[in-house]
Amino acid sequence: MKLHYHIVDVFTDRPFGGNPLAVFTEGRAVPESAMQAIANELNLSETTFVLPPSDPANNCRVRIFTPAAELPMAGHPTIGTAFVLAREGLIDSTEAPTRARFEEGVGVIPISIRYRDGAPEFIEMSQPLPQFGPPLDCVDSVAEMLSLSPNHIRSTGLPIQTVSCGVPFLFVPIDTLASVQRTRFRVDVWEKVQDIIRTPNVFVITREVEFNGSGVHSRMFAPGLGVVEDPATGGASGPLGCYLLRHRVIDSNGELRCVSEQGIEMGRPSFISIRISHTGEEITGVGVGGTCHYMGQGYLEEPKPR
Repeated sequence: MKLHYHIVDVFTDRPFGGNPLAVFTEGRAVPESAMQAIANELNLSETTFVLPPSDPANNCRVRIFTPAAELPMAGHPTIGTAFVLAREGLIDSTEAPTRARFEEGVGVIPISIRYRDGAPEFIEMSQPLPQFGPPLDCVDSVAEMLSLSPNHIRSTGLPIQTVSCGVPFLFVPIDTLASVQRTRFRVDVWEKVQDIIRTPNVFVITREVEFNGSGVHSRMFAPGLGVVEDPATGGASGPLGCYLLRHRVIDSNGELRCVSEQGIEMGRPSFISIRISHTGEEITGVGVGGTCHYMGQGYLEEPKPR
């Protein structure tokens, strides 16, 4: 038996941009014991397996794997999986916009899909409300981890802080676009500071951008998940919007809207739309969305037990 999968580039409208994703729409045909090995074999940032839902009110259950670990939730796999299912006619599109519900490790993730000429165009996911960690006093160590001077962080006046909307990310503000471009992630230092930062995911940001329409320039490093650098991180973009709102980096009156550009340094430009609803300082909704480009499909021979 052959295992069929689709390849889609997520958070882009053209080939070879965004973040590539493999989607196994018939995940129940894949032996559970082989899922992690398959994700490692394909060696993309993430691979998803679509399974029947535990609750018939939901569309499906989605399991998400990096090359090294399973994730409870992630953005580009959710958006990309919704795109593939919609493109293949596996999601009912009789209403506009189309609504779907995915069961993931953090619970049910609501999805909204807009179509153009019968094809899925823009997909947005809702993420859990944020949890903020305390600001961290570790500028020198984090700067060394990024191969930067501590002043490139201190001069922003913003804190180093962990924020999670299902998966925690350490947000590190950087002063200029040039400084972000010069960043070189040092895994040896990252290993030494784990007791301080307490998250494997490091997300650097600056307000200086390369493309008109973007609000922030981003890079993400997650060596503990087998991802040296990620070209587009939807799971970090919800927390990013919450960080920008909490620290008044971007002005907002009731709803913060922002585009995060990412993957530029990797040659895979990605554009992630962020929408944070709030009443005063209270965050009431987190939305992350974008477009996708279908790349193709393939098959794996069903793995035989050793």
